[in-house]
Amino acid sequence: MKETRNDVRNVAIVAHVDHGKTTLVDALLKQSGIFRANQVVRERVMDSNDIERERGITILSKNTAIYYKDIKINIVDTPGHADFGGEVERILKMVNGIVLLVDAFEGPMPQTKFVLKKALDLKLPVIVCINKIDRPDARPKEVVDEVLDLFIDLGADENQCDYPVVFASAKTGSSTLDLNEEKKDMTDLFETIIRYIPAPVGDYDGPLQVLISTIDYNDYVGRIGIGKIDRGNIRVNQDAVIVNYEDKDKRRKVRITKIYEFEGLERVEVEEAKMGSIVAVTGVEGIHIGDTICDVDNPEPLPFVKISEPTISMTFSVNDSPFAGQEGKFVTSRHLRNRLFKEIQTDMSLRVEETDSTDAFKVSGRGELHLSVLIETMRREGYEFQVSKPEVLFKTINGKKNEPIENVTIDVPEDFIGIVIEKLGRRKGELVNMKESNGGYARLEFFIPARGLIGYRQEFMTDTKGNGIMNSVFKGYEPYKGDIPRRSQGSLIACETGEATGYGLYSAQERGVLFLQPAEKVYEGMVVGANPKGNDIEVNVCRKKQQTNIRSSNSDDALKLSPPDIMSLEEALEFIEDDELIEITPKSLRIRKRILNSSLRYKSQKNKK
Repeated sequence: MKETRNDVRNVAIVAHVDHGKTTLVDALLKQSGIFRANQVVRERVMDSNDIERERGITILSKNTAIYYKDIKINIVDTPGHADFGGEVERILKMVNGIVLLVDAFEGPMPQTKFVLKKALDLKLPVIVCINKIDRPDARPKEVVDEVLDLFIDLGADENQCDYPVVFASAKTGSSTLDLNEEKKDMTDLFETIIRYIPAPVGDYDGPLQVLISTIDYNDYVGRIGIGKIDRGNIRVNQDAVIVNYEDKDKRRKVRITKIYEFEGLERVEVEEAKMGSIVAVTGVEGIHIGDTICDVDNPEPLPFVKISEPTISMTFSVNDSPFAGQEGKFVTSRHLRNRLFKEIQTDMSLRVEETDSTDAFKVSGRGELHLSVLIETMRREGYEFQVSKPEVLFKTINGKKNEPIENVTIDVPEDFIGIVIEKLGRRKGELVNMKESNGGYARLEFFIPARGLIGYRQEFMTDTKGNGIMNSVFKGYEPYKGDIPRRSQGSLIACETGEATGYGLYSAQERGVLFLQPAEKVYEGMVVGANPKGNDIEVNVCRKKQQTNIRSSNSDDALKLSPPDIMSLEEALEFIEDDELIEITPKSLRIRKRILNSSLRYKSQKNKK
């Protein structure tokens, strides 16, 4: 018999990147009394990982729970970036409704559209929260109209379009249903969640069903399955069976060793949990996202969303440069293999495949950011390795070559519209929409091959003088669009191993932009700069000035060196060509040629031609 559990609400907070999800969760936590009155709480407390805090983005979904008027509200803070969309899709299976957060200036963005479509497909009720109403350039009333247009564009029915709207400032911790009323707290948002998000409905006494939506991993207890109890109760030491809706042959007996519920930012151990609760379960080795934990006598799996396929791949290989092993703690192929295969236990959007070489692995993900975050995480953990240029994954559909297409939205000052359209046109981008937005900005929408975006972001920031905002979301596979022009710059390559000198760099800087400073160690075949003329040139940056009988070697005028262009990981990934690699160590990022020796490299190029 189905019953309603009125003391619980399960809700996900979804939005485009940087629209204030994590800050909103902070405000809700503070006002629910989770923290002591004198407790010092850092901002964006839910972004627990260093990279999340530095970049200001959420990468992994987080669970928290707060109490309001004796009702427990389980809140999931989800990523807003398209590369982590796989996280969002799964989380929606764990909740009974969503709070859609929209910036009061920017309005709906590509990722807003992406997450809203997923929620509407699952028939989840939506509360629209217009955030950042305290921004000087906020335009909340217009944004409300834009959100309604988005619902209509996505084919929402009449019931779905009848949603409540809450106006909020997550930063000041206030929310209101009426813009003319000034409120000091989040009461209106709390009340709206209680009123509009349905309580879980299910059978308390039926056979157990827990659908696993997220996997965590802990070195002490192994895999931790996180999901919602759809039916029945779960108890410690209970025997259960793991089954999967897609994999009919999967059937694994397990014993539940520990159960945790979420209270604030903590996981609290409980002996038993009821239908409607979101729980974390240990003792379930071999469990995967999409599995259902069931009663032994009644193994009925629940259907799950299909995880979006990766669109981009790179080769991760053991570092074999002359400086290998000097800066990293984990340097062997065994270390690299174990770490990559451990990552796919918790990241369902990632694929890792063995290659012909035991020292190299093909890693595929949802986008450049997805893979660059993995690389950055590994180097901080002490890993040393090399990565190749990102490549898109093609598919053959009906005998034709198809490639991934991105839906790109660009907000740019009107002065730069021409250069953006010209550059994306060269990269096979198709302009599908253009409209003026506020303050001299225009919004351009393109459909473009994913490979057309590789190497473009840095160029885009230069072309728009840092004023442009670019967001993309995966659209689907379409027939191959033809060749796209390659990088226009060539590389400046060190021709000997040693230490870069001021004199050597001064001579080399006439050829292009340098990537390093005096006294840095270099090796033969390392890329030390970019040549704007487009061809590769070998330079000797280790050259010293010789002493003569007229002057000493250090008696010349002070040499004026241009400041080097120190690249970030993303910039290096965009810069490299097919015959180049990036050497990743905990302390350094170095670009190098695959073949370090200049004569062997020359022979290889000659053979290719």
